[in-house]
Amino acid sequence: MVAFLIVGLVWAIDLSFRPYLIKIILDRLEKYPAIEAFQHLSVPAYVYVGMSLLIVINFRCYDIIRLKFIIPLKKHITQQMVDHMMGHSHDYYQNNFAGSLSNKINDVVQGITQMISIISEQFFSNSLALLVAIFTLWQVDIKFALAMMVWIFIFLTVSITVGKKSSLLSDTASEIRSTLTGQVVDILTNMMSIRTFVGHRYENKKLNTTLDKVVAAEQTMAWYFFKIWTFQGSSFIIMQALSLWLLIQGRKNGVITTGDFALVLTLNIYIIDCMWNMSTMISLFTEHYGKVVQGLRITTQPHTIQNLPNASELRVHSGTIQFDQVTFQYKQAKPLFIDKSITIKAGTKIGLVGFSGSGKTTFVNLILRLFDIQSGRILIDNQDIATVTQESLRASIAIIPQDPSLFHRSLWENIRYGKINATDEEVIEAAKKAHAHEFITSIPDGYNALVGERGIKLSGGQRQRISIARAILKNSPILILDEATSALDSVTEHYIQDSLQNLMQNKTVIVIAHRLSTLLNLDRILVFDQGMIVEEGTHLDLIAKNGLYAKLWDSQVGGFLLDNANVKEE
Repeated sequence: MVAFLIVGLVWAIDLSFRPYLIKIILDRLEKYPAIEAFQHLSVPAYVYVGMSLLIVINFRCYDIIRLKFIIPLKKHITQQMVDHMMGHSHDYYQNNFAGSLSNKINDVVQGITQMISIISEQFFSNSLALLVAIFTLWQVDIKFALAMMVWIFIFLTVSITVGKKSSLLSDTASEIRSTLTGQVVDILTNMMSIRTFVGHRYENKKLNTTLDKVVAAEQTMAWYFFKIWTFQGSSFIIMQALSLWLLIQGRKNGVITTGDFALVLTLNIYIIDCMWNMSTMISLFTEHYGKVVQGLRITTQPHTIQNLPNASELRVHSGTIQFDQVTFQYKQAKPLFIDKSITIKAGTKIGLVGFSGSGKTTFVNLILRLFDIQSGRILIDNQDIATVTQESLRASIAIIPQDPSLFHRSLWENIRYGKINATDEEVIEAAKKAHAHEFITSIPDGYNALVGERGIKLSGGQRQRISIARAILKNSPILILDEATSALDSVTEHYIQDSLQNLMQNKTVIVIAHRLSTLLNLDRILVFDQGMIVEEGTHLDLIAKNGLYAKLWDSQVGGFLLDNANVKEE
């Protein structure tokens, strides 16, 4: 920043110094005969050329400083913001478009670097240039300096005053543009649904509504700037006319030289150019400021789930999980769990059963601390998960979701995500255990193949096998399966069930079941209904009780649950 200011200082001095050299050259041309011109003009001419060379060097120095400062600064800001974003809770990402958040990060990165450039290149440099120019005009005649100061004061007062409103207009336009970006990303990521539900016209109509708002917001801002620029342009003309009149009157009175004409008119043009740049930059600065503030307001919200200052590392030695009088509710919803207490012993295989919304997924999410509970404690091996680091907690738990989402990266990277430092041999071994190696080696590029956004280039079953391979590689003491084999064909499922049985050895396992046939060999089944565990026991015990689980079992067709209404009617 200091180097930026030095470059600006050199430029500011040059802005008035070279016109002053032109004044000296013209005055000497008028004063001395042509035959003596070289003798009297050589020094100012050499200095003029030297200043031109200095300015060229000065601007190249500026380019070097920018390369060393601004570009790495973009990297730093991006890294800091993404790092902060990764600390947000699960709830945060459920309520914000990924595309919109990405757009806001870009707004902040570009906005901050542009604001720094504007401050150092325009505000500081031009302010110095104005001071030097006013001082130079003062040397010609105080009237020129006073006229310039009054004009600058009026110009800046109006520009800063209207700049406040332009910042609000920019903030509004930025918010609408972010909404538009999020909507476009939402359309692109749900293209299959749009096609299969023939939603093309509906999406066009909805997008057009948002685009109309963007156009209206940007036109409002553009018309506002149009009025500002009209005022500024008119004031430039008035100032130049006044200066020219003062010069002519001074020439009449014999106090103004030909060189003074050149100096004052040239400085006026430079100063007007400076003020025009500053006014444009004020508008641009307020626009970037609005984007940055709006972006930071969303992206740097405080983390709702944080590690305690003295949080320790979770040490899992057996894998016992305890809910101790846990109460939890989502925002603006009735409590789902009230004083819930339950213990899952180390090494046991537990199944969770119930209708959608009964609390199965929430139960698992609370163990992962994706949400914080309102009261009570959740313990793993007698360690409160609220007092340990989130990283160590989640490192101790492997999860295989029903609908896995992959990174748009190679298969190597997607599987290795379970163990970042795994060797190629370990990755291949995990893929073989998950019965993924066969299809990976059969596709072009094999393990180097990119899978597309969210793994769209792979089938559901293939994505599931990659997810299982990742969990095999992670090999955590606690394993969560969310109907991990539901996307597989029956032959592949048979093979993978064997792999999962090996994976589940000596681990605490929680299985969220939609297909009850996957629960037959589990140690214990918990039956959820509206946040309550209404039944528990083995499959045979629960069938014998003839309660909700037995009704669910009887109501299955092909191993899947029917809806709640059908069961109740039955």
